[in-house]
Amino acid sequence: MLNRGRVLAPLLFLLVTTSPSAFGQTTSPKTSTCKPASFTTEEDQKNMMQQLGIRDLRPGPSGDEHAPNHANYDESKANPFPNIPDALTMINGQKVTTPETWQKRRAEILEGFDCCVYGRVPKNVPKVTWTVGPIDHEFIGFAPVIAKEVIGHPDDSGCTDIDVNIRMIVVTPANAKGPVPLLIMFGPAAFPSPNQPSEEEFARINRAMKELLLEKDPSLKQVFEQHPAFQLSSRTPFQLPPRNEDGDPPNTWELVADGWGFALLDPTTVQADNGAGLTRGIIGLTNHGQPRKPEDWGALRAWAWGASRAFDYLETDSAVNAKQVGIDGVSRYGKAALITMAYDPRFAAVLVGSSGKGGATLLRRNFGEAVESLAGFSYYWMAGNFMKYGASDSTLGSKNGSDIPVDSNELIALTAPHLTFISYGVPEKGDAKWLDQKGSFMATVLASPVWPLLGSKGLTPMNGYTPENMPPVNTNILDGQLGWRQHDGGHTDAPNMKYFIEWADKFFGRPSVYHNIQ
Repeated sequence: MLNRGRVLAPLLFLLVTTSPSAFGQTTSPKTSTCKPASFTTEEDQKNMMQQLGIRDLRPGPSGDEHAPNHANYDESKANPFPNIPDALTMINGQKVTTPETWQKRRAEILEGFDCCVYGRVPKNVPKVTWTVGPIDHEFIGFAPVIAKEVIGHPDDSGCTDIDVNIRMIVVTPANAKGPVPLLIMFGPAAFPSPNQPSEEEFARINRAMKELLLEKDPSLKQVFEQHPAFQLSSRTPFQLPPRNEDGDPPNTWELVADGWGFALLDPTTVQADNGAGLTRGIIGLTNHGQPRKPEDWGALRAWAWGASRAFDYLETDSAVNAKQVGIDGVSRYGKAALITMAYDPRFAAVLVGSSGKGGATLLRRNFGEAVESLAGFSYYWMAGNFMKYGASDSTLGSKNGSDIPVDSNELIALTAPHLTFISYGVPEKGDAKWLDQKGSFMATVLASPVWPLLGSKGLTPMNGYTPENMPPVNTNILDGQLGWRQHDGGHTDAPNMKYFIEWADKFFGRPSVYHNIQ
């Protein structure tokens, strides 16, 4: 594995900014066609409350178990709304018994999430053009890979004040004999292991840098003569990366070792992770810089849309098997990964890590994070309409989680019949009780019957497990296309990555280096 070279950043800044050619290329300023509203998060939230006629919101509970307003962790009080919508029952009460009827039911469920939970993607959302930038030949572990920066630029001709550039790094094995499966991973997007110059090239760089410094300050000649062996920049020695908390190599190493590729997709380049950014990013671009309407999409749906646009690019990449592309995320990005899979059936697999409320955990559960938490503090993740379910005083009256027309078991069901792996850790290691692991298992069990209806296997083997009787930690329920595994680590899906890879390989019909892991 080759790591980044160690370069003195302030010195480079000095050299670049004092170089005669530093600003040799200029671009003409764009002509503004819209003026984005400048709101703080508080101002944006207040604007949406006014649109909805909400005078006051119930405060979300505290995650601190010792606080007076702490979240509920008493299982006897966790299910105040037991009437959870059934994914296989139409709104008119008709039971869904055929794949054809499921398509009608799927449309009903999607409408519920569109109108009231995640919001609608506008019909006028701009087309995205992808451009391949630098291509680097790197090593992940001891395997050669090709890493390339890919930028997706939505058409901003209707609002040139808002510039959106979706950043993704695509990494594929260099020695693959054909297209490979690939996992899109939500998170920061940077070259994972940039190729370094050779020792000879570093020597040339050092000579050039010293010459430039001497031109600016000839007195440095004496300093360089007193320290003849000093180098301004040098190669970073080989170092093994930090291990995952289960002792395994990093997730990217595990993927490449098994012949997979991966793409690092930065969701914040699609849409900012705050309310103040809603008049910018892809949401703001589509709205010409103006505040959202109640049914408009929130950040979670925007991130999922960004992943679908990334898929558009991957379909054109000859190194990638577009029929074996998955999506992965943890925490808020776990929510976005599940939403991506629910809305875009082109994805073959999803690894949903510790997603909590707004992801795999039942919205109707009163355990840990609450609907009020999403409607208040995290309102910008959701459609504006979602705030109604945290309202204590509004023109529509007081609403709560039982008024939401859909729930997370139906969100999970929308991913059928594809590969869906629900992953959690344990509170003792930092995967907080706030996430309600049991509420996610309940939702997964309730979603499971949709898989056999569509010709796949749901959760199996269950061995007597029920929504009220969770399997022990580190138990594999991975014989079907819907899978569950709670590992004994913290707020991460890293300990489950090798299980996900082996499981996906089995259904993709390809050999796995993780065959028969226990």
